[in-house]
Amino acid sequence: MTDVELIEHGAALSLPLSSALGRALATARVVEAVPDPEAPGRWRLKAAGKVGVATVAAPGGETLTIRITPKVPIRRLLFLLGYALDARAWRDDDASLDTEPELLPALACLFERQADRALRQGLLQGYRTTEETSLVMRGRLREADQIRRHHGEFPAVEIVHDEYTTDIAENRLLRTATDRLLRLPRVPRDMRGRLLRLRVRLADVTPIGRGHEPPRWRPTRLNARYQPAVRLAELVLRGASVEHRPGDTTVSGFLFDMAGIFEDFVTVALREALSASSGYSVLQAPHHLDEGHAIRIVPDFVHYTDDGTPQLVADAKYKAEKPAGFPDADLYQMLAYCTALRLPDGHLVYARGNAPHAAHRVRHTGITIHQHTLDLDQAPAGLLSDVRALAGRLLPRTSRPTQSPLFSGTR
Repeated sequence: MTDVELIEHGAALSLPLSSALGRALATARVVEAVPDPEAPGRWRLKAAGKVGVATVAAPGGETLTIRITPKVPIRRLLFLLGYALDARAWRDDDASLDTEPELLPALACLFERQADRALRQGLLQGYRTTEETSLVMRGRLREADQIRRHHGEFPAVEIVHDEYTTDIAENRLLRTATDRLLRLPRVPRDMRGRLLRLRVRLADVTPIGRGHEPPRWRPTRLNARYQPAVRLAELVLRGASVEHRPGDTTVSGFLFDMAGIFEDFVTVALREALSASSGYSVLQAPHHLDEGHAIRIVPDFVHYTDDGTPQLVADAKYKAEKPAGFPDADLYQMLAYCTALRLPDGHLVYARGNAPHAAHRVRHTGITIHQHTLDLDQAPAGLLSDVRALAGRLLPRTSRPTQSPLFSGTR
């Protein structure tokens, strides 16, 4: 087995790989993988936007494990993930995780601790609606199914009933996340033992099958002690969903897309920062660029007035910058958003890189596109403070011009 370590957006690494492994990596897009033009039989691997660990198994037993380390500290990455899931309930765990050099062991440790706390008072129980074929009448008769399947014959009856059980969505998420972590590489032996003990406590709970959507749950007073652990379980299942089989080659692992993490965090943090303002915010707000509604656009963040008028549009961009500054394509995209929403200002929010804040006034339109940066290399309190300051700068500038030719006429 070959073990490779890469750094997010770091330098490319040239390795001797079989064509099967190289093609599998390129197809699965775990990393950027291309044949090395200067060395036949070697492939150049570069970590782009994903972090975590992935294992590639080719026919004949050849395997390759890739570990991709994020640029931000592990503890900071877990904060970004958790805050995006639930900004108001998430808290930075009091246990230090900075000693963990990899994402997977750190998340496994945090999940096991939270799940153990959740289960100390026993497994949560709740009502689950069950439909089944039974020889005993229980609950309510499903008349339509009874007639269709049994043509009115007895003794089998089609029934539906509510069962008070531990086999509920919250426990199923915990059980499935535990199983996924146990199957992943790079989980330390001592942590694997604690996860096995956790799975024993959840032995009577049905795991979620591969390819099935996770069951829905909602936070309530009754499941308050479960909520941190269940949200971490959702993080585990999101990261462990990597699975690809090009031919006989299998690619599986635990990966997060840093662009998605950053975009989710920025939009949720902006929504929270503007929650006390008038109006309301929508994440991934669907609109159309053309009058015929054929060209769909979906800005990351739109804030509306109480009557539904767009007041602020923003997009979060976590990507490598070009040497001279921000990518021009982002400006064209934001120009389209501003045009369709009839807004004079558009805002692009980047993870801090090699370009400062910039503002571009587009000719003949009256539109100004602003490019902002957030420094992820700081404590959560400082990062959230920067987002609140950014939100305060965005909203006051969204009043519409009255004389710009682009915004004249009716909506």
